[in-house]
Amino acid sequence: MTSKHLQKAARAVIVISSHVARGSVGNRAAVFTLEALGFPVWAVPTVILPWHPGHGPATRIVPGREQFADLIRDLEKAPWLGEVSAVLTGYLGAPDQAEAIAGLVKTLKARNAKALYVCDPVLGDRDGLYVPEETAVAIRDRLLPLADIATPNRYELAWLTGHQITGTASAIEAAQSAPPRDMLITSAPASSPERLANLLVGRDDVLRACHDSIPKAPNGTGDLTAALYLARLLAGEPHAEALAKTTASVVTVLNNAAGRGSNELMLETDRQILTHPEMRIDIEQLSQPAKA
Repeated sequence: MTSKHLQKAARAVIVISSHVARGSVGNRAAVFTLEALGFPVWAVPTVILPWHPGHGPATRIVPGREQFADLIRDLEKAPWLGEVSAVLTGYLGAPDQAEAIAGLVKTLKARNAKALYVCDPVLGDRDGLYVPEETAVAIRDRLLPLADIATPNRYELAWLTGHQITGTASAIEAAQSAPPRDMLITSAPASSPERLANLLVGRDDVLRACHDSIPKAPNGTGDLTAALYLARLLAGEPHAEALAKTTASVVTVLNNAAGRGSNELMLETDRQILTHPEMRIDIEQLSQPAKA
């Protein structure tokens, strides 16, 4: 098979993030979502946990530095690398994992210039960093510059760029200062305090999808959003359509979980919503950014 045919056939996604035994966060959320939308997944755990750390202290199994690097190098040399259309990274278990991942991204892009790298920089939230600062720095300095798309939340955007986020204008300015071509900011400021937005800052436009805030939403929103948005782009959907459908699916899944009193996303129950969102989300075009 020629390299041209390999690129046409490329549908697989390498997902590198945490693995939990219980729940739908990290790889559990991203892998299920991508496979539900028809994309094969190569899943690499950065840390193994019994449950999300927000539920309480628990055992952490982190691959040794050399073991992790060797596994990533095996993927770089795999005869099936031509199947891969994208890499999605999330939570890292150790800062040195960033260096190995950077090598994989560079190798894939050298083989397939159209391959996408989506960096979900899982660092923290309004309460501060929940990863060691060394890990946050490694994501900022080694992975973010390689990303085509990054999906930080509002706090992560501020930490990564050093900008204070006080509203939509400052969020756009911060996103434009970051290396990735497109920045999808979750939990971004919206038109009123009781609403939030997914704010997509790209080279050609700034798009906003607003929605009501969801009290007591389960963890995993960022993982779900990054995987859904990537899947819809890989399916050939325009950015605005991908943003609208992604936001609609995530909001519905969160509302359903909250309504059922679940402390986890219930993706297995809501699988149909991932592929065919029931609600409609309107997209606002805010401005034409000057980002090069």
